[in-house]
Amino acid sequence: MSENRILIGRGDQPCYLEGRYANRHGLIAGATGTGKTVTLQLLAEGLSDLGVPVFLADIKGDLAGLSQKGDDNPKLSERARQLGVSNYSHQAYPVVFWDVFQKEGHPVRATISEMGPLLLSRLLNLNDTQSGVLSLLFKYADDKGLLLLDLKDLKAILSFASENVDVIGKDYGALSKQTLGVIQRALLSLEEQGAENFFAEPALKLQDFMQTSVDGRGPIHILAAEKLYQQPTLYATFLLWLLSELFETLPEQGDKDLPKLVFFFDEAHLLFNDAPKALLDKVEQVVRLIRSKGVGVYFVTQNPLDIPENILGQLGNRIQHALRAFTPKDQKSVKAAAETFRAKAGLDVSAVITEMAVGEALISTLSEGGVPTPVERAKICPPQSRMGTITSEERQAVLSRSPFKNQYDQKIDRESAYEKLQKRTEGQGGADPAKVKTAKKEPDSMWEIATKNVVRAASSKVGRELGQSLLRGILGSLKK
Repeated sequence: MSENRILIGRGDQPCYLEGRYANRHGLIAGATGTGKTVTLQLLAEGLSDLGVPVFLADIKGDLAGLSQKGDDNPKLSERARQLGVSNYSHQAYPVVFWDVFQKEGHPVRATISEMGPLLLSRLLNLNDTQSGVLSLLFKYADDKGLLLLDLKDLKAILSFASENVDVIGKDYGALSKQTLGVIQRALLSLEEQGAENFFAEPALKLQDFMQTSVDGRGPIHILAAEKLYQQPTLYATFLLWLLSELFETLPEQGDKDLPKLVFFFDEAHLLFNDAPKALLDKVEQVVRLIRSKGVGVYFVTQNPLDIPENILGQLGNRIQHALRAFTPKDQKSVKAAAETFRAKAGLDVSAVITEMAVGEALISTLSEGGVPTPVERAKICPPQSRMGTITSEERQAVLSRSPFKNQYDQKIDRESAYEKLQKRTEGQGGADPAKVKTAKKEPDSMWEIATKNVVRAASSKVGRELGQSLLRGILGSLKK
């Protein structure tokens, strides 16, 4: 049996997450206060110990404790001994803090082009017609060499389009000033929420997530999400963008002894609430195919029914904490959760789900051949890092040791759509921005970037057949 595994807990039998199947995705579910966060913390520690990088969002601030040595607690030590945890000791883990709002961690930035029209449309709450117009403008900007990097670039192209609806519409399809006005107002609302800090450069390089620490452990990348979570659409869209970028940029690797990265999506129901079918289809495609890139995705949510059935069926590793059954809807949830497990003789899953104590869970993971183990009622092992929040001083100390402390702090503002359209408006240069040539090569356009990524993905059969359509589908098709 491979030692690349994590002891999650123990019932009649020990329950392990096998490293070679960690990219087969998973689910951590349970009512509030039943122990989901501690289970997530335990898995993050175990993956880090195996040298696997982890990304997770810290919604309540208590996962930041991963960065600190656990407090001496005789009860935890005794529980670890009873559950057979070998070499249990209190220790801190290599943590990197990130923050979209640039207060509690390193800045996280993306360009408008990287976000793409499909995800941006969801962020702006646009309907199908408005989303189509936004995609049209992305295509126009790309054809004309107008880089869309930050919010002022997108505002500039919207203003330019509003003043030139007939000219653009002749080659790209009908535009209306009314629709453009709706998009502009939605963009203004997004700007008021501080999005100008997020849409900027330098953009996050996801390869930075793949590095290991000097002692060989996988870094645990924690997104400070207490403020971000208060804007649920931004939170869900941002995490979906991260998944999309991972899918787009990573090469195929198939099943290996360990995944390249494990991604925890906390409060996962926010991803699917009111999401249009086109977006749900793309999420399903990403989840289905990203495992071959060596990425495991674990959804953390209160209720298994929060996850669409097509996606739920792809989650091979399952940890179910207690659920409540006070209402008919609750009872339906209990029944649905029970039916997802491989039965074990003598264990009434439906009854057990409602009576488990905090720190207990029903566990079924993938074993030899990728076959689910019979469900086990188990006590969860205690984490070795701190369970709880950290002080501002402790956070700053972690940030001061970060390998990325000088890489992302300063914002960059290079020439892009805003500057080119401004020159055109002011009559400086006089030439069409699309025809201006310089000795220095322009940075790759988003179409060139996507094309290169498709070529990289084409090394596999899946990449050859689906690369083009999926990549553009995920980030918003530029060609209809």
